[in-house]
Amino acid sequence: MKFVLKLPSMTVSQHHEAERNETASFSPLYRQIKRLMIQALELSEWRPGESIPSESELAQRFRVSQGTVRKAIDELVTDNLLLRRQGKGTFVASHDDPRSQFRFLRLVPDDVDSAALPVEPQSEFLECLRARAGAETARALGLAASAPIVAIRRLLRFAGKPVVLEEIYVPGERFDGLDLAMLKGYQGSLYSLFETRFGVRMLRAEERLRAVTAERASAQLLDVPEGTPLLSVERVAYTFGDKPVEWRRGLYSTAAHHYRNELG
Repeated sequence: MKFVLKLPSMTVSQHHEAERNETASFSPLYRQIKRLMIQALELSEWRPGESIPSESELAQRFRVSQGTVRKAIDELVTDNLLLRRQGKGTFVASHDDPRSQFRFLRLVPDDVDSAALPVEPQSEFLECLRARAGAETARALGLAASAPIVAIRRLLRFAGKPVVLEEIYVPGERFDGLDLAMLKGYQGSLYSLFETRFGVRMLRAEERLRAVTAERASAQLLDVPEGTPLLSVERVAYTFGDKPVEWRRGLYSTAAHHYRNELG
């Protein structure tokens, strides 16, 4: 049985569809301002973690009312592009934010309180190789056949126990210089590295889930018997312009963990 899951929510995709429909007919003013602000984010005018100008400053810049700017910001907050901090202002969302790190990793230990911040796993990078995209990778990343890619293999450990085995593929041209030494030396999440070193921010993802059994090689790395039931999670992550920039395949051991997602 296969399940298809879109992350972090349906909101971003729904907004994209709505905006395409509006372009063909009429686009509300706040949506036009939203697109201009997204352009500023994509061009790094406002960088991750930095505050954006105040609503009054943006209203003057775009020659619209503060209410129009506020509606645009509201949608960008919903889309996880911006975040509001009480008493401090509005900031560009960053993968360095602790809660942002778990927008895409939904595996949770069974004994963790659902209201608590998820437990951060430890990454063990096994390989990082330069390669040429095969047909499946090229299709997932929207690349030409045999385009350069970077292929990464890693284990995620919870409390020292291997729980997730991942293969990660990214376009070679966008991640020039990425190697095993950089991955092992970076103190932070993988998406934070992609954001800070390569200017690539993951905005949304689509996942496909299915049940599989552990083959010999994966069973050894996950320290489970061969044939153990595993959860296979295939993810494509997208950046600005809905461009695919990462394809990963993960095998999840769920003996003491579960996959949690909030719907609605």
